[in-house]
Amino acid sequence: MRKLCPKADPLGRLPDVHPCAIPRHIAIIMDGNGRWAQEQGFPRIFGHRGGAMSVRKVVEEAGRLGVEALTLYSFSTENWKRPADEVQALMDLCVAYCEGELDALVREKIRFRVIGRREGLPEPVLAALDAVQEATRDIVGPTLCLAINYSGRAEIADAARKIAEQVASGELSPQQIDEATLAERLYAPDLPEPDLMIRTAGEMRLSNFLLWQLSYAELYVTDTYWPEFGEAELHKAVRSFASRSRRFGGLEPEATDSRDS
Repeated sequence: MRKLCPKADPLGRLPDVHPCAIPRHIAIIMDGNGRWAQEQGFPRIFGHRGGAMSVRKVVEEAGRLGVEALTLYSFSTENWKRPADEVQALMDLCVAYCEGELDALVREKIRFRVIGRREGLPEPVLAALDAVQEATRDIVGPTLCLAINYSGRAEIADAARKIAEQVASGELSPQQIDEATLAERLYAPDLPEPDLMIRTAGEMRLSNFLLWQLSYAELYVTDTYWPEFGEAELHKAVRSFASRSRRFGGLEPEATDSRDS
């Protein structure tokens, strides 16, 4: 059974999509903040602030649609290469979001999780993230997962390192290692794998995001910049997902000929 927020009303929000066709887990690469701002003649940081407003709208609407988990790619390990003032502004925005949304997350019964490497993140950011995680830790409801200082390759490497340490200590034998062994050592093994991955701003790449977990996810790319992505765009993505047949490497089931019945 899905873990739903109190305001979940999928039929009310999308009456043309069966609730069972709503993805359990949506992952989003939130792209285009800087380009959106620059096209309007503003500094890139203005776009990141606009993107933070979209986060609020999408989190709320995903809850109303009955989505069980929402993972947002907020800051990659490669993003440290950006100008120092932009990086600092992004860190400040993270702290402001955590402090500003804590009460709403608790009220809406949304559990907050973080994936990524803690090393390198400023102490105020870690403190803000930890405070929200602790305050929502025991909530039984949908999960908002923030990927910050995250790399899909690093996640797999970290899981492999844990396995190697357990083999070296004798806790695990090489013969016991399979896909499940690695999956259980990823950053959030309790979350269902994403059914749908959305990327905004039109780029056709994964950008080192959830490389293991997205193996069978449906991909949806929109030219819409993230600050302009709201309820209507989320509905388009979910409708697209619901219209697809997921075969997981198999074949379409053969249609039954009514004349044979």
